[in-house]
Amino acid sequence: MKRYDFIIVGSGLFGSVFAHEMVSKGYSCLVLERRDHVGGNVYCKEIEDIKVHWYGAHIFHTSDEEVWRYVNQFVSFNRYTNAPIAKYKDEIYNLPFNMNTFYQLWNVCTPQDAINKIKEQSSKYQNIQPHNLEEQALQLVGDDIYYKLIKGYTEKQWGCEASELPAFIIKRLPIRLMFDNNYFNDLYQGIPIEGYNVLIEKLLKGTDVCLNTDYNKDREHYNALCDKIIYTGMLDELYDYQFGALNYRSLRFEHEIRNTPNYQGNAVVNYTEKEIPYTRIIEHKHFEFGTQDKTVISKEYSQLWKKGDEAYYPVNNTKNEMLYRKYLKLVDKTKYLIGGRLAEYKYYDMDKVIRAALNTVQLYTKL
Repeated sequence: MKRYDFIIVGSGLFGSVFAHEMVSKGYSCLVLERRDHVGGNVYCKEIEDIKVHWYGAHIFHTSDEEVWRYVNQFVSFNRYTNAPIAKYKDEIYNLPFNMNTFYQLWNVCTPQDAINKIKEQSSKYQNIQPHNLEEQALQLVGDDIYYKLIKGYTEKQWGCEASELPAFIIKRLPIRLMFDNNYFNDLYQGIPIEGYNVLIEKLLKGTDVCLNTDYNKDREHYNALCDKIIYTGMLDELYDYQFGALNYRSLRFEHEIRNTPNYQGNAVVNYTEKEIPYTRIIEHKHFEFGTQDKTVISKEYSQLWKKGDEAYYPVNNTKNEMLYRKYLKLVDKTKYLIGGRLAEYKYYDMDKVIRAALNTVQLYTKL
């Protein structure tokens, strides 16, 4: 194999943006991707002429105008606005918590009435020092919101009782005293009209790509082929888990074709009662205002991560943060640049990943 200026481990947004920028500056890049497709978790699979978000819903949103201009040079975006709903037993509530939610809960019509109701329900918890998520949430919003819209969903997400989770996870809960179901406050929002796959393909134009290739199984070989490795995988895996594995939550999806043009009337419906095993159902055609005769839904299940599973959400408690810092000290900065949600062990929105990749390019090219 020929030599490259950069070998990039992972073809998600961080790796793809870095590759695009470096190729445009005249550098040679090789992307190694262990899956059988590029794009990381933004990959979409076309089923029944519907772009199915194969690894869960990805709605692009940002207030970073430079990042917005950057992605729009590759793809245009539609006007999709994220407005999920929550289903508790036979009741439907708007998310995020806003005046529509409070009207549905308590039949209140003014912001002051909503404030009074929240204060009434949370007042009995104000004199306690919250020691866990349940106590913290009850102190913030009281019984109805917590027991109907938070408790069951949270326990499914984390795989344990809310009373066993640390309070810091939910230090604040956004309460919107407006009749506004837009989940994000960002200035720009939408779904790529041509799809995320086209965005990734255009970012990787001019870059060599090897699919079904695991860098960690042949590091010495690939290290000899380049001057610098851009590593976006799990940092503990890079060092063979020598201090132990970092913890994550993982997801499992059940994708189903339904012989109906409209299954649930919304792209995302959260199921907040614990007795229903999945956390939400995604109906993908609604991301693009689809009019196909059939529809595709995905039931999303949260589960404990184990080696070999896809890692989705880092468990950012004190123990894991200390463990991550131990791995970070092992990184040979003369050989590696690290970036992205797995390598940095943090949850990243898509625009923040792109911003981080652009900043890394800028810093590197200044050296």
